[in-house]
Amino acid sequence: MNKQKNSEETSQIKNYIKIARPDHWIKNVFIMPGLVLALILIETPQDWGNFAIKLIAGFFATCFIASANYVINEWLDAEFDKYHPTKKYRPVVSQNMKFSLVMVEYAVCIVIGAVLSFAVNIPFVMTELWLLIMGVLYNVKPIRTKDVAYLDVLSESINNMIRLLLGWFIVCEDVYPPSSILVGYWMAGAFLMAVKRYAEYRMIGNPELAGSYRKSFSKYTEESLLCSSFFYALCATFLIGIFLLKYRIEYIVAMPVLFLLFCYYLYIAHKPDSAAQKPEKLFREKKLMLLVTVLVVFFAVLTLVDIPIMEMWETAFFIPTGR
Repeated sequence: MNKQKNSEETSQIKNYIKIARPDHWIKNVFIMPGLVLALILIETPQDWGNFAIKLIAGFFATCFIASANYVINEWLDAEFDKYHPTKKYRPVVSQNMKFSLVMVEYAVCIVIGAVLSFAVNIPFVMTELWLLIMGVLYNVKPIRTKDVAYLDVLSESINNMIRLLLGWFIVCEDVYPPSSILVGYWMAGAFLMAVKRYAEYRMIGNPELAGSYRKSFSKYTEESLLCSSFFYALCATFLIGIFLLKYRIEYIVAMPVLFLLFCYYLYIAHKPDSAAQKPEKLFREKKLMLLVTVLVVFFAVLTLVDIPIMEMWETAFFIPTGR
């Protein structure tokens, strides 16, 4: 009898851990571009030991604040997730979970995230607070932006831009990154999110059922989701292009790889039970990971290597550079 009771308690604990989605923490690698950008454009840390502490604290602070957002997302979405082919098996939908314990878990995640944030700096703390507030705006009525077509994509994908800022503030707290890369990163996130919505909508295959699962889906069609993702991709590449022209024109050489990455991600969305619906599973897409690796290598090499012929383009575009 005791063994059965212990087994049930262990299962319940696992359910509460599951709704915090620690398997989604991999998404927080999106703080890395901001960190690398600050290292390239602003400064190199004088104390690498202190920098390592800030990086570890900052990463896990972001993980716990994101988990706080996931906890309320799981609880508040339960009444809608029961209409989804796979999400209906989530613990909050299928198990008897207590609201009081869910709120305690939410508070604990916030406290841990806040304490770790203070180990970095005040701008980092304020940006983590922004990430937390976006979780409330996205999930909680009466605002609940996830129910509004297009705003659902834009309000969730802004977390990409927030993560870039978090990475930046780990390195530098008194200067902000260029607006072109900030908004470009936001639009890149909007592209990823719109493609995720597109893949979900196609998988459900029933507009009425899709609208029951997600209210914004009642305003979408496959065509509108596809066109919106194309719009976000254009905005992202345009803004990122501006940043590259202004700060390091050699990066232009890597742009075709970036375009190919966008295209391949859209291709993935057309697969059955696409990984685009579950970004934490994307590492299983070997070709996608290969493209990401190639892009990272390109940027690393182009950061260190000057291409003399590019000086002609700098003159043509009247681009001020730091060289």
